[in-house]
Amino acid sequence: MSRFAVILPAAGESRRFTGFARKKPFVELKGRAVWLRTAEHFLNRDDVSEVVLVLSPDDIDEFRERFRPNLAFMDITITVGGACRAESVLNGINSLSQEADFIAIHDAARPLLTEKWVTEIFAAAVVHDAVIPGVPVSSTVKAVAEDTIQRTVDRSGLVLAQTPQVFRRTLLRQAFDAADDLTACTDDASIVEAYGHAVHVHGGWPMNIKITTKEDFKLAEALLETLPAPGAVKDLHPFSDDRFR
Repeated sequence: MSRFAVILPAAGESRRFTGFARKKPFVELKGRAVWLRTAEHFLNRDDVSEVVLVLSPDDIDEFRERFRPNLAFMDITITVGGACRAESVLNGINSLSQEADFIAIHDAARPLLTEKWVTEIFAAAVVHDAVIPGVPVSSTVKAVAEDTIQRTVDRSGLVLAQTPQVFRRTLLRQAFDAADDLTACTDDASIVEAYGHAVHVHGGWPMNIKITTKEDFKLAEALLETLPAPGAVKDLHPFSDDRFR
């Protein structure tokens, strides 16, 4: 059985996530923090060797204090983020201590997954070495400058990239080592693309949204009720997040 290490970047500044006292990964979504709901999809899988949560250095002390009871019952590694997303992911890669054939990177602010979807994307990675989930663009796309339409963009062949993005560990390591400018990389696939390796696109899932704004959070609250109820990580921590409000 192939082994997967999972990196959950959560070191962003959440600038567009207004109206909340905390950053988006740490806000409670229906009684549990977003990052917890995300991590639970990976922590109890037999094919996952390690889960790494990447945090801003400014958040680590408060995070450890607030989630101390949860962390005591969870096998999760915490590491410090970098100046950009790619640097944070690289720090996560460098912190891995367990053997793994593949590395999966999943946004900590994408809590709406299912076991079936994770299994699908992991299986696709074993076949293709590098894979991302992508949702075809269904709306008409306009190129705009100064609030004026410049042209209509052909949407055929366009997808919205999602996570988990999964790569053979040796390939991802080589791609990062060869990268000239990590700040220019908006997702992990772009680093592998720049390295010259093909990245397979697996059909994504419209409900697998990333929480970026207050509106996204409200949508996630509604969509959460339509997903199969996860039972994995409830057994790993004895207290509800309500305790930390």
